[in-house]
Amino acid sequence: MRIAVVGCAGRMGQMLVREITADGQAELAAATERAGSPAIGRDAGVLAGQEPAGVIVTADPAAAFAAAQAVIDFTVPSAVPLHAGLAALHGSALVIGTTGLGPAEDAAIDDAAKSVPVVQAPNMSLGINLLCGLVERVARTLGPAFDIEIVEMHHRHKVDAPSGTGLALGRAAAAGRGVGLDEAALRGRDGHTGVRPEGGIGFAVMRGGDVVGDHTVVFAGPGERLELGHRAGGRHIYAAGAVHAALWCAARAPGRYGMADVLGL
Repeated sequence: MRIAVVGCAGRMGQMLVREITADGQAELAAATERAGSPAIGRDAGVLAGQEPAGVIVTADPAAAFAAAQAVIDFTVPSAVPLHAGLAALHGSALVIGTTGLGPAEDAAIDDAAKSVPVVQAPNMSLGINLLCGLVERVARTLGPAFDIEIVEMHHRHKVDAPSGTGLALGRAAAAGRGVGLDEAALRGRDGHTGVRPEGGIGFAVMRGGDVVGDHTVVFAGPGERLELGHRAGGRHIYAAGAVHAALWCAARAPGRYGMADVLGL
């Protein structure tokens, strides 16, 4: 499969280039960066710290989508509507790992999914997606007598909070309780907050150092506490999952999918 990477100069972009060139079922079709980036004009493989890939980094996402069967996007939320539109226009499958998406980005993804397969997930790792399934099941089993707290920590450069994965875990817990996350979420505690409301799903966010991603879901009940967690040892787990998702799209009809669909969970 011919796969393009938009935002190839970032940490995840470089990891994606390495994963694609190492995968026998994939070929790097194109690589892009924002206009004015020092990466423009360089070989994408060399930029990623390996042998030349024969693909020159450009600032032309339209050409990248036209050249690829699938495109992987780990960029910024504001770029997602453009990329979703280009995917639909050129018939390219789209894999989105960008977090911090809002209603405008979700609407653009829904529109693109009418024409092409789109896999969108806040976290592409197998372990995290298994964790989401476990959290939903435990939340359903234990009920509101157990308070739920989601604790997450990422590197100091991460700009959105809670993380997309933290929110995904919150949605899984809310689904287990049969409620929407918006009505159950407890965020931004500070000062005199009063007694914790029953049935709430709390978030605690930490940022610092070079932590790739730590997530723990705490179920705190009368006399006992259950904790389910995941620690990411490197970003390669996200890149590998994204490439796997792109290859999976080859045989899929248009639609919006998640990693649970890709992994058959």
